[in-house]
Amino acid sequence: MLSRPKLFAVLWLLCLTAALAAPALGQVRIKDIADVEGMRDNQLVGYGLVVGLNGTGDKLNNNIFTLESLIGMLERLGVNTRDQATALSTKNVAAVMVTAELPAFARSGSRIDVAVSALGDATNLTGGTLLVTPLLAADGEVYAVAQGALSTGAIAARGAASSVTRGVPTAGRIANGATVEREIAYHMGKDAVLRFALRNPDLTTARRMAAAINAVLGPVSKATDPRTVALELGTRDPMDTLAAVENLRVQPDSPAIVIIDEASGTIVMGDNVRISTVAIAQGNLTIRVTETPEVSQPGPRSNGTTVVVPRTDIQIDDQHDKKLGILASGPTLRDLVASLNALGVGPRDLISILQAIKAAGALQADLEVR
Repeated sequence: MLSRPKLFAVLWLLCLTAALAAPALGQVRIKDIADVEGMRDNQLVGYGLVVGLNGTGDKLNNNIFTLESLIGMLERLGVNTRDQATALSTKNVAAVMVTAELPAFARSGSRIDVAVSALGDATNLTGGTLLVTPLLAADGEVYAVAQGALSTGAIAARGAASSVTRGVPTAGRIANGATVEREIAYHMGKDAVLRFALRNPDLTTARRMAAAINAVLGPVSKATDPRTVALELGTRDPMDTLAAVENLRVQPDSPAIVIIDEASGTIVMGDNVRISTVAIAQGNLTIRVTETPEVSQPGPRSNGTTVVVPRTDIQIDDQHDKKLGILASGPTLRDLVASLNALGVGPRDLISILQAIKAAGALQADLEVR
């Protein structure tokens, strides 16, 4: 059996090992909160035709762009239909917009996913095939070419009297549906300084990030503004430096903010939201009027007539049982939510309460209403 000093030493060693093995609560990797400037995606867009639809494509009489695109495609394939354009009445073709994201360091010949969306009055793109579609960037140059079978993941059924639609049948995707034809050159070794751009700008997070990098690489990093952290490479290899830095963990800081979406009644509060001590009384006046008319008939063998006698019941609910409650200053978000729930109000009423608390100066956070 171990002696008491040795037992305490073993327990202390176990606790220290567990503390070192588990990451600190709330810490995240640098690669999850920041991007390297210059290493970004680029948006591509194109216009094309989807064929092979089961009568759910565009109506050519209503969509002149679909008709002209179909005629132009057939002419390029050696089929002349311009003289008989009015005779074209197919419903198996749809004009679509094709979008894609060209990732950083994408090489010629690699494949990327594309999204396809109906442009005309097509009702369903399920089962269609996208024809060769050039994808252009903002500079007007073609960087990829898309083609392939569409997958919408939607279900649409229609009968004589009713129809059922699940999902969006007029939008779909093609996995690996585009081939990269042109690369966007970017050489990491040409810059002596790497700059990290925080996705959520914050001065405290930027300084913590710079401190974490300096703890590993030495004094080579500095927060230049709430969004940017600069790292001097010197003679270091850029790839090795990024590999060593991107997995470092930091504790991101977040501002005190309350987001309110009045359309859906959604309320989102940050961890640092605080409310000073304030008294709240909430209630509404409800008046309910109920009409229950009754029929009054005369007695047997009498000369009276049958009449309808109105009966009106009026109820007034002034919520007199609602008392004035004190919302104490909450040290944590959990205490704040518990205090608000204790008032017995719903999300809609809570929106009005938060707006009133902000107007009174007791809400120590930014209030953003959307």
